[in-house]
Amino acid sequence: MAAWTIVMGADELNALMTGAFSGSEAAPGPVQSVEVGRIHVMRQFHPSMLRPGDLVSGPTLMGVADTAAYTLILAHVGPELMTVTSSLNINFLRGAKKGDIHADAELLTLGRRNAVCDIRLWTESPERLAAQATVTYARALPAT
Repeated sequence: MAAWTIVMGADELNALMTGAFSGSEAAPGPVQSVEVGRIHVMRQFHPSMLRPGDLVSGPTLMGVADTAAYTLILAHVGPELMTVTSSLNINFLRGAKKGDIHADAELLTLGRRNAVCDIRLWTESPERLAAQATVTYARALPAT
C-alpha cells in the first residue's frame, strides 16, 4: 500500500460537506469512518430514492458512489473542493432493497493530477453488494 496519510477525519469531512453543499437536498454523507486508504459513507434512506419496484434507483447509487470517492480523496488531500469527477463506471449487481445505502471506498491511486477509487455499495449487508463502481477524480491544479 502507498504511504498515504489522513489529513481530515470523519467529523471534519462531514462539517466540510455540510458547508459546501448547504441547502442541498442531495448533501453528501455522512462519513461514518475514515482509515488510511479507506472510507465508509452511509446515506439515510428516503422514499424519493426509490424507483418502480421499490428498489433504490441507479442514479441514487451513482450519487452515493461519487460522494464516497470525493470524501475519500479529500480525507487524504484536504479541502480541495474543486476536485471533480472525470469518470464513473458502475456495475449494478442486484436490486438494492429499501434501506440506508452504505458505501465502502478504497483508494487505488492518488497522484498529483488524478485519483482512482473502488466503491462497493449495499443496503442489506456487505455480503450482498448491490453495485460496484470505479470512480476517477481530476484534482484541481494549484493556483499559480
